[in-house]
Amino acid sequence: MALPQLIPSHSSSSLTHQPSINPNAANPYPMLKSFLKPSSLSQSRRFHRLSSLRASASSFPDHDQTDPSKPDDVVELPIFPLPLVLFPGAILPLQIFEFRYRIMMHTLLHTDLRFGVIYSDSVTGTTDVGCVGEIVKHERLVDDRFFLICKGQERFRITNVVRTKPYLVAEVNWLEDRPSGDEDLEGLASEVETYMKDVIRLSNRLNGKPEKETLDLRRNLFPTPFSFFVGSTFEGAPREQQALLELEDTATRLKREKETLRNTLNYLSAASAVKDVFPSS
Repeated sequence: MALPQLIPSHSSSSLTHQPSINPNAANPYPMLKSFLKPSSLSQSRRFHRLSSLRASASSFPDHDQTDPSKPDDVVELPIFPLPLVLFPGAILPLQIFEFRYRIMMHTLLHTDLRFGVIYSDSVTGTTDVGCVGEIVKHERLVDDRFFLICKGQERFRITNVVRTKPYLVAEVNWLEDRPSGDEDLEGLASEVETYMKDVIRLSNRLNGKPEKETLDLRRNLFPTPFSFFVGSTFEGAPREQQALLELEDTATRLKREKETLRNTLNYLSAASAVKDVFPSS
C-alpha cells in the first residue's frame, strides 16, 4: 500500500544551497522522514532572525563591522547557510565545490576546523541559531573540491555580522539548556525512546521489512544529548528540527518530540489497521 508522505507543508518548500550538500547523507532512521507527523504544540517559538541575514550570501552588503574594542571573549565563526539543521553529536557529510566555501575550507584546515551551520530556505530566510560543525575527516580532490565528514558540537546564536565576503563571518554567543527544575528527564527520555521504537517497528511492518527487535536507542546518552539525537532523526521536517534546536530546555524539547512521535504512531497504527483489512491495497 502506497502511503502518503507526511512531510509537513511548511518544510516542503524548495530549499537553497542544495549543490553544497552530499545527497547521499544517510538518516539512521529514514522511516521518520517518510512518516513524520508534526506535533500540535504551539508554534509560537518561531525562528529568530537577524534583519541582515538572508538565504544567499550575495544579499549581504560588502562591509566590515569589526570593532577593535570588542571584548576578548567574543567568538567569531565562519558561517555556512544550508537547507538542513545540524544537531550536537550528529554526523554531517558535505561536498564543497562553491568557490567561496572552498576558500573557507582552505582557511579552516589551517586553523581550528570549526564553522557554523545555520538553516536557510527560500521561505523563512536564514536563521540566527545554529550548530558548530567540526571537520573530523576530509578529502581534497584534484579539482579543489572537498569531501568532508563533520560532527555537530555547540549550539550558538548570531549576534553580529562581521563580514560577508568572501564568506559570512559572524560573532556568536553559545547556547546551553537551562536547568529543567523538577522535571523527570530520565522518565521523559524513556517515553520518547519507547515511542521511537514503536514508530520504527510499525513503519518497518508497513514497508514489508522484518519486525525485528529494535536495539537500544539511548546508547547510554543522557537526556539532553538524547533529545538532540531524536531531533536529528526528524530529517524530513527541517523547520520542526530548527524549532527543536532553538529550545533551551531539555524537558520541553523531549515533550515536543514525544508529541510528534505519538502523532506519527497514531497515523501508522491507523495505516496498519487499513492494511490488515485491505492487504492488497
